[in-house]
Amino acid sequence: MITYSSLLNDDKLSYIRMMTNTKFMLYTSKIAGLGSYVPENIVTNDELSKRMDTNDKWITERTGIKERRHIKDRAEGETPVASMGVKAAKIALERAQIDKNDIDLIVFATLSPDYYFPGSGVIVQDLLDIKTVPALDIRNQCSGFVYGLSVADQFIKTGMYKNVLLIGSENHSGGLDMTTRGRGVSVLFGDGAGAAVLTRSKDPQKGILSTHLHSQGKHALELSLKGPSTNHWVPEIIAENPQEDIPYYPYMNGQFVFKNAIRRFSEVIEEGLSANKLSKEDIDLFIPHQANLRIAEYIQKKFALSDDQVYNNIQKYGNTTAASIPIALTEAWERDKVHEGDHVVLAAFGSGFTWASAVIRW
Repeated sequence: MITYSSLLNDDKLSYIRMMTNTKFMLYTSKIAGLGSYVPENIVTNDELSKRMDTNDKWITERTGIKERRHIKDRAEGETPVASMGVKAAKIALERAQIDKNDIDLIVFATLSPDYYFPGSGVIVQDLLDIKTVPALDIRNQCSGFVYGLSVADQFIKTGMYKNVLLIGSENHSGGLDMTTRGRGVSVLFGDGAGAAVLTRSKDPQKGILSTHLHSQGKHALELSLKGPSTNHWVPEIIAENPQEDIPYYPYMNGQFVFKNAIRRFSEVIEEGLSANKLSKEDIDLFIPHQANLRIAEYIQKKFALSDDQVYNNIQKYGNTTAASIPIALTEAWERDKVHEGDHVVLAAFGSGFTWASAVIRW
């Protein structure tokens, strides 16, 4: 079966013309507005060194991170993941010049929802006071925003929805082991949110050109949080595990994850370029998931990209998982690093393992 996403760019216009003679019209989707939000509370490496056996040099050399943002003084009953997403969404909606009541679908990507259920997407719908619309939560962790971008893109391309609000938001700080035992993971993560408004476009040469999604579940537990879950509730964890082995904190096999990340990043970027008959020289801006600056530097070197062609902000925010790409993309746009006609490549790798890329012509 021929699908829009399987076509090369040169064939897309012909395909759209063909489809206009059928019962429905195929569109392309574009990002109309971007927004981001991070908590005001800055946590530096030096501050972490007061809570665990670490120091600024150790963290910086291994990760590139200098500071991150953590939510502080959470109010009773507050839903910070959805609330941060709403703050980012309001900025994106204003920049897109699209009224909130013209949103047809909310897609919310997170690994740290406010509740087990309901999902954070419906909370966003309520907080924004949007009319009754579908809200879909995406659970693909670090790849969540790109997976969500693909979902939004397909809904718009088939003509089912015109305007989609896509949010990536994370509250890591409330679930980290902030002791020496957990430093290998806890120094990495920060809180924040990013949002994009996608809308319909009739120009097949611009917008989301293609998205590419993958997973490999056999390595799922190499980067995971096993409990609490429906398979491992809190009472069982407390009763069965000694204090030094607490499985309700995140676990990461760091070296194994690093090796797989650099491999899959490379593959999925090359896949996206090939699908659009582009070369690495055609990349105007590459925004990787902000997992580790060393990974981004490795990919930059492999694809021979200059510093101006890559945007990183992990130094300031740490790894914000599903929020990292939209926060970085928003900042890049705000700093005039994205221009009309530019080829922008997004790529992510994370728990699952899942990995994904998107190629955009701005």
